[in-house]
Amino acid sequence: MLARDDIPLKRTRLHALHVSLGAKMVPFAGYEMPVQYAAGVLKEHLHTRQKAGLFDVSHMGQIALRAKSGRVEDAALALERLVPQDLLALAAGRQRYAQFTNEQGGILDDLMVANFGDHLFVVVNAACKGADEAHLRAHVSGSCLVEPLADRALLALQGPRAESILAKFCAEAPGLRFMDAGPRKVAGLDCFVSRSGYTGEDGFEISVPAQQAEQLAKALLQDPDVLPIGLGARDSLRLEAGLCLYGHDIDTTTTPIEAALEWSMQKSRRQGGARAGGFFGADTILSQLAIGAPRRRIGLKPEGRAPVREGALLFANQTASEPIGTVTSGGFGPTLNAPVAMGYVPTQLSPNGTQLFAEVRGQRLPVRVAATPFVPNTYKR
Repeated sequence: MLARDDIPLKRTRLHALHVSLGAKMVPFAGYEMPVQYAAGVLKEHLHTRQKAGLFDVSHMGQIALRAKSGRVEDAALALERLVPQDLLALAAGRQRYAQFTNEQGGILDDLMVANFGDHLFVVVNAACKGADEAHLRAHVSGSCLVEPLADRALLALQGPRAESILAKFCAEAPGLRFMDAGPRKVAGLDCFVSRSGYTGEDGFEISVPAQQAEQLAKALLQDPDVLPIGLGARDSLRLEAGLCLYGHDIDTTTTPIEAALEWSMQKSRRQGGARAGGFFGADTILSQLAIGAPRRRIGLKPEGRAPVREGALLFANQTASEPIGTVTSGGFGPTLNAPVAMGYVPTQLSPNGTQLFAEVRGQRLPVRVAATPFVPNTYKR
């Protein structure tokens, strides 16, 4: 299989397993990835909400960041120059959501950062991992070692049965709470386990040595409550959870404030905080935090049954000649049995309940601004 530019697609260590399970493989972020299996997207989605789904997310980038001083605090301070989050206060064994920002305040990528006690463990998006590594080397290599962990795969076990299933292989799993992260033995293998995910469900992400990824995946799939899940259901699950997809809902033209991600910025990095600013785009981001951003990412619920998909233009009323916004993610929400979407509109039109119209195949369909997540999350706090 070739990418659009005729460069052969990469494969994860689980490629043969996907094929043996009947996966339909598609190009995604430079990789050949499973979009669905025999069960189909709808059943995979509902199975994850009701029991547990296993996702191959080995295309994501995994990076160890080690301070040359040996102090994890120095690695945290170095990384704080690139993100608007407080990493110095991130306790050992904990993980935090963050964004790399540019000088204009736009988002270069979103990422997860975990404190492993003596170094930071960073997970970045597949399409951005080369640029993210270069970004880190350009700005923190004076004080830190940037170590891509290319010899590791990444699995996500998500759903209400995830804890009881993983407990059979990792005795510590039930004791973990949301965003706990660190080295753990899983089925006797040296893994990194975080209680987190991208579905809105309780679950775990498991970094495993690449050569042992298939062994672990097969062990988890032996449980009758576990189904393999493809990119199709991963997308519908994260949309119902109101979670951003990089390159769609957030990118270099959107700030964390416009993207409604200010919840991820701790007080210490805000105006008046102990380490306010000091990251790329701080002037813009802190100004928007103080006085508001001109536009806002919002949830949308179409009033009919027709899905409103990415790229659909949004209008203030049925007769307006100029669009006021755009849908960035949209589709059918199987849990809700109804369409859902996200997009950007001027901030004054962002309150929940605001009536708008989306243009779909030449028709203006009524939609209402709605709170996200569309489906309540079930994280173990």
